[in-house]
Amino acid sequence: MIRFAQSLDAGRVGAILTEFTTETPWMPRLHTAAEDIRHAEQMIDQGLVTVFDDGALRGFLARRKDDVLSLYVRATDRRRGIGCALLDAAKAQSAVLTLWTFRANHPARSFYRREGFSEIGRTDGENEEGLPDVHLAWRRKGKDG
Repeated sequence: MIRFAQSLDAGRVGAILTEFTTETPWMPRLHTAAEDIRHAEQMIDQGLVTVFDDGALRGFLARRKDDVLSLYVRATDRRRGIGCALLDAAKAQSAVLTLWTFRANHPARSFYRREGFSEIGRTDGENEEGLPDVHLAWRRKGKDG
């Protein structure tokens, strides 16, 4: 169910990005749907993207080494373990993961907290969107805790 994305997945990955921006009132629309697909294509070409695909592409995670760049699940598929599965696959390959999420994205912040991430920093909007964000980190626990 979790596999590396292929070039033919770019449209579906881009559509998930577009859907999130469209359905999120506080998120500014900075890119067109075509630009979202192009961005997805670039990440896929770099080998950064894994997808959850059980016959339908339901979500994706983009990661560069220990940095999670993106984790999105289709709106209709949220709260079904897809984000956890994608994140667990990344955790299995790393002892540490870091990521940024927007402060206004309360569902994501709650999700990451449940998944063992802790806040390590914040900004007042030093990102493309100009929105306040939070820097989070997860560390694999050793046998001593």
